[in-house]
Amino acid sequence: MTKIINSLSEISDHYEALFVDLWGCVHDGVRAYEDANKALTKYRSRGGKVILVTNSPKTYTELEKQLIKFDVAEEAWDSIASSGDSARVAMYKGIVGQKVYFIGEERDLTFFEPPDVLEKPLGIQRVPLEDAEGIVCTGPFDPKADPEIMRSQFLFAKERGLKLLCANPDIVVDRGNVREWCAGVLASIYTEIGGESLYFGKPHLPIYDLALRRLAMLCANIGKNKILAIGDGIQTDIQGAINQDIDSLFITGGLAAQQTQTTDQPNKDALKAYLEAENQFPTLSIGFLR
Repeated sequence: MTKIINSLSEISDHYEALFVDLWGCVHDGVRAYEDANKALTKYRSRGGKVILVTNSPKTYTELEKQLIKFDVAEEAWDSIASSGDSARVAMYKGIVGQKVYFIGEERDLTFFEPPDVLEKPLGIQRVPLEDAEGIVCTGPFDPKADPEIMRSQFLFAKERGLKLLCANPDIVVDRGNVREWCAGVLASIYTEIGGESLYFGKPHLPIYDLALRRLAMLCANIGKNKILAIGDGIQTDIQGAINQDIDSLFITGGLAAQQTQTTDQPNKDALKAYLEAENQFPTLSIGFLR
């Protein structure tokens, strides 16, 4: 059974670095959680390193701007590893071809800016579905609409053998008090009908490779036994940490607040039942990052 703690400082001395999820842990999609700001700033003041590891399809630069907008403290983090950056590099290497059908909002068009880590990125062209060699999905066209509206297009794409690059494996996210669909739900539909979906965020390997590279640039030779992954996604943050043999801290007051009956802290029996149902067992749990 996971151990419920009251604050990050209770166990932070055991870890030299944190891989911290953003949405639901550091901010709510509108503004920062002040307690999270304080906890991470305090951790860094003791010499710990904080890598923000997010399934956002946004680039490092766009996320940095967003953190400022949401009042996430500059002193609370060191670097960022995003699903978007992992997926973008793969796209510019040609993993779904050069002519792609884009599914997403206009605000995510920065995804198509060539990454500076590649010397010779391929030329990528956005085209209609009937002309595409592959699909790039940063999220639904409308995150509040029923994702099933894409099924007919996906059936056509599947018949043509197109691969779908999913820039955000999350199924849902809470923006303030409003729940929105993410790219992961579309990728799951495409996989369900027999299409091939490619993932780059948590719980999949590419984003952890990127996070470890970001960490190595700050401080070499930190072993995985000295890293703690923090997140509210039981099948993304926690599963990904377990896959990487990294200890995890489950934020129960995020996506699973209702199931774990979290007010300030989770109800122990509700948490136990939820973890058993999800078949995921984080090292530690806490209501909110503080």
